Amino acid sequence: MSATITAPRQRGGFRLRLTNRQREAVEGYICVSPWFFGFLIFTAGPMLAALGLSFTELRLNTMPKFVGFSNYAAMAKDPLFWHSLAVTVRYTAVSVPLRLVLALAVALLMTRSLRGIFALRTVYYLPAVLGGVPIALLWMWVLRDDYGILNYLLGVVGIHGPRWLDDPSWAPWSLVMMSAWNFGMPMVIFIAGLQNIPAQFYEAAAIDGAGAWPRLRHITLPLLTPTTLFLLVSQVIASFQVFDIAFIISRGDGGPVRSTLVYLLYFYRQGFGYFRFGYASALVLVLLLIILALTALIFRSSSLWVFYESEVR
Repeated sequence: MSATITAPRQRGGFRLRLTNRQREAVEGYICVSPWFFGFLIFTAGPMLAALGLSFTELRLNTMPKFVGFSNYAAMAKDPLFWHSLAVTVRYTAVSVPLRLVLALAVALLMTRSLRGIFALRTVYYLPAVLGGVPIALLWMWVLRDDYGILNYLLGVVGIHGPRWLDDPSWAPWSLVMMSAWNFGMPMVIFIAGLQNIPAQFYEAAAIDGAGAWPRLRHITLPLLTPTTLFLLVSQVIASFQVFDIAFIISRGDGGPVRSTLVYLLYFYRQGFGYFRFGYASALVLVLLLIILALTALIFRSSSLWVFYESEVR
C-alpha cells in the first residue's frame, strides 16, 4: 500500500493526498526550480533578447529600429567579420590538437605509481585555476622582446628571439602558446578516462608479449576515444569563445595589425566600442550557429573513430 501525505482538513472538507511517487516528483521540481529560473533569466532570456535585437538597429541612447536581415547582410560584406572568423578558425585548428596532445601525454605520466604524483597533478592543474587574465599577464612578461625570460633563454644559446607580441607573424603563435599551456582540465579528464580502462586488457596484451607502443596504440587510444570526443567538442567550443587572453595581449584592439582579432574580440568592439548592439547581437548568433554546426559535424564523424569497450572485446 502506497504511503500518503494528508494535508490538514480545510473548510469544505477538501483533503490533499499525495503518493510517494507524486511526492518525489514535487520534491524534484522544487530542487530543480532554482536552476530552471536561473536558466530562464540568465540564459534563455538573453538569448531571445539577442535574437530580437539582431533584427534591429540599436545604438546607445536610441530606440531599436527594425531593419530585418540588414545586419546579416552587412555582416556578409564586412571584411573584418571574415578576418576575425579566419583568425579564430586558425587559432582553434592549431591550439585544440596541441592542447589535447599535451594533456594526454602528461596524463599518461600522471597515472604512473610514483611518489608525489598527486602533488604533480596539482601543479599541472594550477593554470586552470588561475584563469585567463593572470595567465595572459604572466605570458606577457615571459614573451616581452626586451626583458622577457623566453628571449633571454634563447639568447643564452645564441638565438635572437622574435618580437612575440609586437610582430603580426608571431602574435597569433603567442595566443596558441598561452592556450596550450593551460591544459590542466583536459589532463584531469584524460586521467579519469585512463583509470576507467579495464586492467585485463593490458594483462592480456602483456601475456601476448605486446610492448608499450602496441598497448598504447591498440588498447589505450581506442578505449580513450569517448573521452577524446568529449574533450574535442568542449575544447572547440571554448576555443571559438576565446577572448580574455587576446584582449589582454592586444590591449583590446586585436593588434598588431589585427593579427589577434579573434571573433569575440570583434564582437566586443562592435557592441561595447562602437555601441552597435543590433549588429553585435547578429554576430553572437552567427557564432552560436557556427558552434552548433561544428559540434554536429564532430558527432557525425564520431562513428568513424570513436570506439567503445564492447567493440574491442
